[in-house]
Amino acid sequence: MRNGTQSAGESSSSTSLSSQQDTDDDKMIAVALSEEYAKLDGAVARRLSNLAPIPHIPRINSYIPNLSFASLDHQRLLQRLNVYGLFEVKVSGDGNCQFRALSDQLYKSPEYHKHVRKDIVKQLKDNRSLYESYVPMKYKKYYKKMSKSGEWGDHVTLQAAADKFMAKICLLTSFRDTCFIEIIPQYQAPKRELWLSFWSEVHYNSLYEIRDAPVQQKPRRKHWLF
Repeated sequence: MRNGTQSAGESSSSTSLSSQQDTDDDKMIAVALSEEYAKLDGAVARRLSNLAPIPHIPRINSYIPNLSFASLDHQRLLQRLNVYGLFEVKVSGDGNCQFRALSDQLYKSPEYHKHVRKDIVKQLKDNRSLYESYVPMKYKKYYKKMSKSGEWGDHVTLQAAADKFMAKICLLTSFRDTCFIEIIPQYQAPKRELWLSFWSEVHYNSLYEIRDAPVQQKPRRKHWLF
């Protein structure tokens, strides 16, 4: 019985080490992909060079449109994508869409969204003074809530992402009066651009010029489509 207990413990330890190694390998691959694909930035920006962005104001999610307004917004976004010759890589609508879309822009795969969320939450936690004034609740409660898979990202997490990844994050939106929003790192020059479509307060997707659009894998979960 004693030998059996030792064997079970060794097996559990081995499984844990293997899982950690897989996670470390994923992160190494993600970093390599990020460095490689950073060279491709700029194509979408050229498409939208005539648009004047509005300043970004970090805020938490406080309003979700009803179905009627959401439908109109979605049609407006589709029209803008068509006008500017842009293509959405659609990611799952599982509550992680902002992080999936950012992951696709950084690593050309939405599947690194857990790493992206973890990095953003660490940025929030380690730099409280940069973001606390935008959060109308206990700050610790906010970033702990945001650490949970399925918790919707907001405009505060977008600012934290811009700061963490030293990236200008650009949103083509479905807002009636605001087509284009830029989120700029607060204390450093951006080293790259990340482009997202924003079906306003409902869903994010990853954005490309049509000729640069990657071949899409079938999403694991249902994504937001009409």
